[in-house]
Amino acid sequence: MTKENQKTSNRAVMRAVAIFVSNLSFDGEFQKQPIYLQEVFEVLLKTEFGNDLILRQKMLSCLKTSRDLVKVLSQFTDKQIQKACDNVIMVKAV
Repeated sequence: MTKENQKTSNRAVMRAVAIFVSNLSFDGEFQKQPIYLQEVFEVLLKTEFGNDLILRQKMLSCLKTSRDLVKVLSQFTDKQIQKACDNVIMVKAV
């Protein structure tokens, strides 16, 4: 991959992440997502399918990622997050 392609690829990735984060605010209370995941996982763990170590590790990883995202974004208002995402989305690849 050439340097020029890398730059375009990095911008495309950042644009996709910005769109994802921006869409979170439209899905309703993203700060409650870790709680929702935990509730789902607790129900699943009571089933035969939940008795799987690899699945449990994946669930914990999902919860950690979700909690980390909430922690990072909690210092900002929804309006600030939306404005920042809009600015990133508007950047054009050169």
